Amino acid sequence: MKLPDQKSFIFSVILAVVGFVVVEFALGGLALNPALLFGAGLLIGAIAIAAMSSDVTEEAEVKTKTLYVGNLPYRANEGVVRALFEEQGKVFNVRLLKDKNTGKRRGFGFVEMAQADADNAIANLNDSEFQQRTLKVREAKQKQEDDSNALRTETDQSV
Repeated sequence: MKLPDQKSFIFSVILAVVGFVVVEFALGGLALNPALLFGAGLLIGAIAIAAMSSDVTEEAEVKTKTLYVGNLPYRANEGVVRALFEEQGKVFNVRLLKDKNTGKRRGFGFVEMAQADADNAIANLNDSEFQQRTLKVREAKQKQEDDSNALRTETDQSV
């Protein structure tokens, strides 16, 4: 079970106070315990938060696709690349690779986008000009284990 975040908690307390005030005025003639009214307001607030949070969890389950972006200008940073791809749709992550020794960018990177927008980005940005360079945008290949390492460990075990 997921715990509510601080914003949800504050919102439910505000709903409880508003519920208390509304019930107090609506049922002012009845002598009800204020703690009971506050509890009823809190219960109503909790139900409202649960209904709203179910919509948020459906939104959080967006499928993503990682794109390879090649031939990037060396001066391009993550913010500029993110802005370029956000024109095509929802961007979740941008990673531009750097050389380990020099710290300079290597001219390629990866952009993680919503799957529905990724194909549109590939169609619109592949072979397009960006900062005087022709971009190469494709779906990224998944990392795979090196088959020679697997073969080597099998032969090492047989010896």
